[in-house]
Amino acid sequence: MSELQPSNTDAILGGQNPVPIDAAVLGGVPGTKQKLAHEFGTIHELSTFETVTVNKSGEITSRTNKQAFYYTEKLGNGIMLDMVYISAGSFIMGSSDKDKNSLAREKPQHLVSVPAFHMGKYPITQEQYQAIMGSNPSYIKGDGKLPVESVIWDNVQVFCEKLSQQTQKKYRLPSESQWEYACRAGTTTPFHYGETITTDIANFDGTFSALDISTKIYRSKTTIVGSFPANHFGLCDMHGNVWEWCEDCWHENYQGAPVDGNAWNNDCWHETYQESFHWNDRRVYVVRGGGCHDIPNNCKSAFRNGLVASTPLTTGFRVVS
Repeated sequence: MSELQPSNTDAILGGQNPVPIDAAVLGGVPGTKQKLAHEFGTIHELSTFETVTVNKSGEITSRTNKQAFYYTEKLGNGIMLDMVYISAGSFIMGSSDKDKNSLAREKPQHLVSVPAFHMGKYPITQEQYQAIMGSNPSYIKGDGKLPVESVIWDNVQVFCEKLSQQTQKKYRLPSESQWEYACRAGTTTPFHYGETITTDIANFDGTFSALDISTKIYRSKTTIVGSFPANHFGLCDMHGNVWEWCEDCWHENYQGAPVDGNAWNNDCWHETYQESFHWNDRRVYVVRGGGCHDIPNNCKSAFRNGLVASTPLTTGFRVVS
């Protein structure tokens, strides 16, 4: 067995194979509410949702009902935050040389083992951000359930600190490996939906000329979270809508990257980095997932980019605990 090949008990088996019950949504630990409550000190609910798979032309080839455990934080005024249980497992991080659109920044591929954690079902919304921070920096407004955007990295840290204080649980940004593990949710295809995405199942720039699909919509704005099907873990909006900050400092590739699911948060200072709105800030952090203005390739599970901490573009985030 290759050192990059996960075992049968790991969460990732690849392709469109079904995820084993002991390793994915209900996996890692026995899938019971009592056990999860013991492990994490909170009571979980069970949700049922539909996932879809598409072929290379973007046609939906299958629809599958899945289940996931989650708990809900009450943020006040009826505003809730759903946190989905993500089981422990191993996966191959990065992109393969077989992918013609792969980049050096997504290599070398490497096996990562990720402990169990919880992740926000959606990117943090404007009403959730407002409830914790008392403000809304978003450029695109109109509905409180739109994802918050134009958030700089330092303000995300303040949000996590305040949320942790209010709930008495530790909240933070996901590590980059947690993010990709959660996004893939048992797949090795470029997108958790399959070989491609369409504007029927994700929010991105569908007018991109190289995209060989029937729908070529460009909404040019964010969409309400949960408008599109979830992945196999029950997470929504992992492809497109808003870029999502990670905890990790930016590195040009995966040479020396952690393999235990932790953030790679050394060497954040880049002297020559030019994409800063504040020219004295050279701290560069990872963003993932692509946004509503991006081409499909930027929305892939493996695609990664780096932004200066003070860059308020279409950047949002989701939290883990």
